Amino acid sequence: MTAQAATNGPISTDNPLLAPWIGPFEVPRFGEIEPAHFVPAFERAMAEHNAEIAAIVGNPAPPTFANTIVALENSGRTLGRVSDVFYVLAGAHTDDAIQAVEREMSPRLSAHHSAIRLNGDLFRRIDKVMHDAPAAGLDPEQMRVLERYHTDFRRAGAHLDQAAKERLAAIGQRLASLGTAFSQNVLADERDTFIELDGEDDLAGLPDFVRSAAREAAEARGLQGKYVVTLSRSSVEPFLQYSSRRDLREKAFRAWMARGDMGGATDNKAIIAEMVALRAERAKLLGYPTYADYRLDDSMAKTPRAVRDLLGDVWPRALKRALADRDGLQALAQAEGGNFKIAPWDWRYYAEKLRKKLHDVDEAAIKQYLQLDRIIEAAFDTANRLFGLRFREVMGVPVWHPDVRVWDVSDANGKHVALFFGDYFARPSKHSGAWMTSLRDQEKLIGDVRPLIVNVMNFNKGAPGEPVLLSYDDARTLFHEFGHALHGMLSDVTYPKISGTNVDTDFVELPSQLYEHWFERPEVLRKFAVHYRTGEPIPEDLLKKMLDARTFNQGCATLEYVASALVDLEFHSLPAADELDVSAFERATLEKLGMPGEIAMRHRSPHFQHVFAGSAYSAAYYSYMWSEVLDADAFRAFEEAGDIFDPAVAAKLRDNIYAAGGRRSSDEAYIAFRGKLPSPEALLARRGLVDAVPAGEA
Repeated sequence: MTAQAATNGPISTDNPLLAPWIGPFEVPRFGEIEPAHFVPAFERAMAEHNAEIAAIVGNPAPPTFANTIVALENSGRTLGRVSDVFYVLAGAHTDDAIQAVEREMSPRLSAHHSAIRLNGDLFRRIDKVMHDAPAAGLDPEQMRVLERYHTDFRRAGAHLDQAAKERLAAIGQRLASLGTAFSQNVLADERDTFIELDGEDDLAGLPDFVRSAAREAAEARGLQGKYVVTLSRSSVEPFLQYSSRRDLREKAFRAWMARGDMGGATDNKAIIAEMVALRAERAKLLGYPTYADYRLDDSMAKTPRAVRDLLGDVWPRALKRALADRDGLQALAQAEGGNFKIAPWDWRYYAEKLRKKLHDVDEAAIKQYLQLDRIIEAAFDTANRLFGLRFREVMGVPVWHPDVRVWDVSDANGKHVALFFGDYFARPSKHSGAWMTSLRDQEKLIGDVRPLIVNVMNFNKGAPGEPVLLSYDDARTLFHEFGHALHGMLSDVTYPKISGTNVDTDFVELPSQLYEHWFERPEVLRKFAVHYRTGEPIPEDLLKKMLDARTFNQGCATLEYVASALVDLEFHSLPAADELDVSAFERATLEKLGMPGEIAMRHRSPHFQHVFAGSAYSAAYYSYMWSEVLDADAFRAFEEAGDIFDPAVAAKLRDNIYAAGGRRSSDEAYIAFRGKLPSPEALLARRGLVDAVPAGEA
């Protein structure tokens, strides 16, 4: 059966969201979709889903895996399809009309899904299938899917009394509305707040690539002939790194840190306070002392204590390193005549100078060898050498913005695997950050359904006619998100419930962070890091200096991250949060940690979208570091084999991690690949926070 037949459901000639998807790859009709199509499509899809659920509940036959779990897997397909299209647009190319739909539909969708997850009759059927499972002859994948449904319904509260269910549903609807408002407020601040640079004095110290990006950002806002620093990380960080105007660095930094914290209609502090209180109340209703306990109970970490143990081990090591770096930066500033104590807006500026002094390398020199197109090729070539994948760019596929590029992905035998969409450039209609999502997930339940996988970035465009040059961190981010994409593309499971990235939050970053390792290997960089003008490969001495400098400034970077993770965890460890003063709580948490005043959180709470624009990483921002323990150890498997593309190790990695989806628990999946769970030593060594540990001894 084709993916078309698998996913289309009822056909409508009026609404392109409900009509058949088109072309040989069967993709959404983006050229025909208007914001006005979404609410009617959602309403029809929800009604269809409700009818499907009613049929399952009303089935007079005894509950079985086929008539209950498989039926649930097959329900809501139209709704899933409409939602996938909508949220790609809401994140990557939104406008006032899309945002209005989002505000209307987020609580309605929450209410719809809550009504299903809290349906006692439906849960009783699932519970009966679970009870009868030992005698049902289920295979391991079916058993895993059943377990996940049973766990999800219990964690939703399907077993509770009616009053508790009604309150949980109300909390869910309110949290959905608040999360949407939070996200839209951050986007509004990023879109409407920027620093205009006027004349050569304001551009002092900025290299050509930063000036070019600032010119492009100004033109995107209708400011021809001007220069603009936006509050996107890819814009403001290079400015802070190079601008010799300390007053403008301070202005840019304060605006960047103030996203969601500017007072007025877009201020997010009251939203955070309410969300934290509602999450705490939800946890209590479900029998947990705090939301963090509830959230982590269904994760690799299991408990807040386990998270604190990991982050608490890393923090003092990173703090020691950061304080030593601070003293070096302060000495450099004073040597240059700076009669001031360095501040957060000075750190990147003097760190870049100190890196050049210590390692004889700077970002401007590195960028000349990191062309966007060549880094995309490097990511594709790595996937080919590891997994046999081939990528062919295709034109004419409907996309949501002209900048989006599309590739047909096939395996070593030429069989179609997936369609990959790359949306690489920043624009006012796009949320900041970088992410992977999908328009369709892999499955085999109703045919060989091939996935439509999306990567979204926020890179700055180059000058007209010039190639796009990436920073080292941007290039690594491209590999990171492509690692997520591979997790979706290589998925090889039967059931949608466990497809692709449907795994624990503190495991889902393993495939992405592991993929970053190949970007940092000389074998890859020698081939793809070529000068954007001459085409010459990166010189060996520059390559060595660049790789030697990888752990430079890791004390600061680690504190930025861990501080954010711990503030997130502490918010959600409150048993109640009445009258929460968000700013005071954040400040007190950082003071307790001993956060240096010269370093800021990577994500301050008022713009912490991982945690408050939805719930994906709420009480779980630690997941990146938990997964880093895994990925640092996982790459050692290739190092121990003596070949970073070792076919046997790559096959084991594919079968147990990238292709396995949620077929096993995270612990079981990792042990199947590596033979054991890791300890943090490899992580600490990778960040330069301890002496390197020999491969195989961690």
